[in-house]
Amino acid sequence: MSDPVRVTSTVHLDPAELRWRFSRASGPGGQGVNTTDSRVELSFDVTRSPALSDVQRSRVLDRLGGRLSDGVLTVVAAEHRSQLQNRRAALDRLVEQLQEALAPPPRPRRPTRPSRGAVRRRAEAKQRRSSTKQLRRRPER
Repeated sequence: MSDPVRVTSTVHLDPAELRWRFSRASGPGGQGVNTTDSRVELSFDVTRSPALSDVQRSRVLDRLGGRLSDGVLTVVAAEHRSQLQNRRAALDRLVEQLQEALAPPPRPRRPTRPSRGAVRRRAEAKQRRSSTKQLRRRPER
């Protein structure tokens, strides 16, 4: 993997910035599960990465703060039996999380008043609900 990892059109990660760790995965796999290091941990240091600008770094740190450990984002993949498939899954997951974190914030909502028809429909629905509940009461003597 010598090619840069494309996160967005402006952010490309150098493969040297990614730290890979392999270990034995639990779950199905027969006898191979005891001998193959198919579980993959992929780590990316957000705080020290030169691929991110200061604005992008602060946005990622803010949005992924709960997932980071000392500024390092770690992704685990162990759902496949082969290490290669788990490597691809971990890299895809890392890119997806970074893309979501780097996305610009949504435009603020411009508050509007409900239309006359919406107000009328709400009042009618409340009246129907009220009459339904009145039918459930005990009859008065």
